Amino acid sequence: MQSEILKPMVVLIAWTIIMLVWLIATRLPAMKAAGIDITKLTGGKGTDADGVLPASTQWKAHNYNHLMEQPTLFYAVCLVIAFTGAGNGVNAWIAWGYVALRIVHSLWQATVNKVSIRFLLFALSTLCLIALTLHAAMAVFGWHHG
Repeated sequence: MQSEILKPMVVLIAWTIIMLVWLIATRLPAMKAAGIDITKLTGGKGTDADGVLPASTQWKAHNYNHLMEQPTLFYAVCLVIAFTGAGNGVNAWIAWGYVALRIVHSLWQATVNKVSIRFLLFALSTLCLIALTLHAAMAVFGWHHG
């Protein structure tokens, strides 16, 4: 039996790859325009480009990094839920909510990046993650409501 909660996981992974492609497609031309020759760079990290490349270019890279952070917890909790047989119904819908909010967060951060809205989107997605974590705990520890 397939667990529905696996579908939003795959979509968020695909979205993360899309953000990686977007970051490369914008960063490489920006580096060339700034006179940076990547064949001569040694060491360093992506944030070294902050203040050197246009902020709007870096926003895509910052978002990609964000997709490597909290969503790792999302993937883990979704797998726990799937393995316990609780990955359909409300848990799948909450997972879809998390993914939708993270995609909107990405689009917002990569384009407009007004922090108050970005934080709201992050906070709402975090509430979804908290709900999934609670449901995973209920499934693993045998806690039932009612």
